[in-house]
Amino acid sequence: MNRINQLFHQKKNNILSIYFTAGHPDLNSTVDIIKNLENSGVDMIEIGMPFSDPLADGPVIQDSSSKALKNGMSIRLLFEQLKNIRKEVKIPLLLMGYINPVFQFGVKEFCEKCKETGIDGVILPDLPIDEFREQYQKFFIDNDLRFIFLITPQTSPERVRMIDSISNGFIYMVSSSSTTGAKGNIANEQVNYFSRIKAMNLNNPLIIGFGISNHETFTRACNYANGAIIGSAFVKILNETKELKQDIGSFITAVKG
Repeated sequence: MNRINQLFHQKKNNILSIYFTAGHPDLNSTVDIIKNLENSGVDMIEIGMPFSDPLADGPVIQDSSSKALKNGMSIRLLFEQLKNIRKEVKIPLLLMGYINPVFQFGVKEFCEKCKETGIDGVILPDLPIDEFREQYQKFFIDNDLRFIFLITPQTSPERVRMIDSISNGFIYMVSSSSTTGAKGNIANEQVNYFSRIKAMNLNNPLIIGFGISNHETFTRACNYANGAIIGSAFVKILNETKELKQDIGSFITAVKG
């Protein structure tokens, strides 16, 4: 069974997923960050593939992407760094990024490399659904990869149902229409949106992302979904860390409460 499906089969609530950008803060820190996150009790990890024009990301993740590219990170190098990751790490790992670098790598080759490396899922928000289904879905199926679709407050109920019907991992529920970034709280309009989607009783698990940054926002998001994703707030920790293992452990402990 794919590790993503296994996770949601074993754990229904309070799933904590962490996003960070590969190659940041240092070119060779990616594997250490993954191992420390798993040891700290994180349930799932999204590894960002840096891109030169990350329009959907806020300033913190944009900056991490820029630094990672300057450090020399690429998809090919990332796969090389991760080639032995499954000898030590058991939790689900996903790659998240923009479609252009994947096109340049080759979608079929990319999916094959994901399987070879032990990647469980992929998030490519700027790949249109119709294009995915018509041209690329077969590569993901052949390599037992979960393709994760996003919904936003503006996604119509009909489209949400359609996404649910073609998903086989989880649905990424973007908490707002703004770019990524840590927020201090969850607004009432977001709660209304979360409640509306929860009431649809979808077949796939829901994970809330964008604006989740601490114990309060994580716990509140988990009232409406199976779990939540923290990105910018964790990347800020990596920007400031002097002691990787200790600072990651302290951050995750504080989030989980």
